Amino acid sequence: MAIINPHINFNGNAEEAFNFYKSVFGGEFTQIVRFKDISSPEFPIPEKEANKIMQIVLPIGKNTLMANDVPEGMGRVNENENRSKIFIRAESREEADKLFNGLSAGGNIEAPIGDSPWGSYFGMFRDKFGIEWMVDFDPKFKA
Repeated sequence: MAIINPHINFNGNAEEAFNFYKSVFGGEFTQIVRFKDISSPEFPIPEKEANKIMQIVLPIGKNTLMANDVPEGMGRVNENENRSKIFIRAESREEADKLFNGLSAGGNIEAPIGDSPWGSYFGMFRDKFGIEWMVDFDPKFKA
């Protein structure tokens, strides 16, 4: 079966965001590539872009969360778009609370975590980096 791994674009703060995510989920980065690491005469990188993140990867369970900084020459990422959310299925109410409270710190809560009309324990928010998340625990689903 295929595995879906979310990939997020940032406007220069991917490393800060991922250090925050790492503090909530735990684990270690399996890859950090900066734009200066791929610079060559054929593909020169401007000095102001050199330390920005080309690729960062944080394993979370069987999946990975990935991101990069978008070079200024490609335009800015619309951090207030709301076409997609990252959905987390927790293994317990306690884990759901921990993830919800940790990731939503400094962000905007759209739906406080609690019992939902459809029978799960659910909450939704935009984190302090503008990324939208949904956290859900449903005892009918086994990870």
